Amino acid sequence: MKGVVGLLIRNCAGGVVFCGDTVLLLKNEKSEWVLPKGVIRPGAFAQDTAIARVGHEAGVQAEIIDTAGQTSYEFFSVSRQLPVCNRITWYLMKSETTDSTINHEEGFSEGGFYPLDEALEMITYSQDRSLVSLAHRKLQ
Repeated sequence: MKGVVGLLIRNCAGGVVFCGDTVLLLKNEKSEWVLPKGVIRPGAFAQDTAIARVGHEAGVQAEIIDTAGQTSYEFFSVSRQLPVCNRITWYLMKSETTDSTINHEEGFSEGGFYPLDEALEMITYSQDRSLVSLAHRKLQ
């Protein structure tokens, strides 16, 4: 979906997944600690995308409890030679178990469920830290 001339806008969805007082984080190819997310494909729903990405990227089965918020960020795509804006709708999700299988083929080197205090220190981006804090409060 095109927005401003020369800016590609991508609608994405992701999960802030808790199991008790632990939260799911992934370490990406840039060594950033992030939350699982992905582009919403044409004809797909945001909720389904969030559940699918959590499963695909982390091997975690989780259910949506509520919405967690929205974030967005821009970056320059070298492959497309265009600036890209990712708009992410986040869902508060719950898993019954901390079992995870990190998808190394997607570029993730490590990940799993981490205690909230530790996770907040690990998360690379401040907007993701705020999102996790707010989602945890909502869960209480």
